[in-house]
Amino acid sequence: MLDTATYTPRLKAQYRQKIRAALKEEFGYKNDMQIPKLEKIVLNMGIGEAVKDTKKVKSAHEDLTAIAGQKAVITKAKNSIAGFRVREGMPLGAKVTLRGDRMYEFLDRLITIALPRVRDFRGVKGSSFDGRGNFAMGVKEHIVFPEIDFDKVDEVWGLDIIICTTAETDAEAKALLKHFNMPFNS
Repeated sequence: MLDTATYTPRLKAQYRQKIRAALKEEFGYKNDMQIPKLEKIVLNMGIGEAVKDTKKVKSAHEDLTAIAGQKAVITKAKNSIAGFRVREGMPLGAKVTLRGDRMYEFLDRLITIALPRVRDFRGVKGSSFDGRGNFAMGVKEHIVFPEIDFDKVDEVWGLDIIICTTAETDAEAKALLKHFNMPFNS
C-alpha cells in the first residue's frame, strides 16, 4: 500500500530536481516564478454515435474515468441541431480535468506506456501549440492505455488530450515538454 503522505510522482520529482534548473539556465529566468510548469491536463471524449445510443456515453464515461483515475463528467449539448438530430441537454461525451499528482501520473503513463503502444507511432506533432503555451493532441484509440481491458471494449473511441502550461510562449512550453521526454517528431 502506498503512503500518500510521502509519495511523489516520478515526473513531479524530476521537475523539481532537474527540469526547473535546466529551464532556468536555458531561458535565463531571473525569478523562479517565471519558470514554466504544468497547470492541468484536460481529457475529452466526444461520442458522435451517442445520438443513436445513449448507452455509449455511459461506456465512454466509465473508460475515461478508468484512464484518468478520477471521475469524469458527462458533457451535454448546449443547443439543439436538427440536422444532426441533437437535442439540447443530450449527453454527447465525457471530459475530465487532472491537476496535481494525478496530472503528473497521467503524463508519465501517456509518455512511457500509451504513446509507444500506438500503431505506426512516429512522434507527436511539434506544431500543435496554441500560441499561449498549451499543447493539444489526439489519440485515435483509447485502448492504448493499460487501464482499459481490451476484451471488454465494445467500441473504440478517440481521446483529446490538452496539456496546459504556465509558459508564455510555445518555445518555452515545447522545451518544458521535451524535458518530460515528450516524443516530438520535429
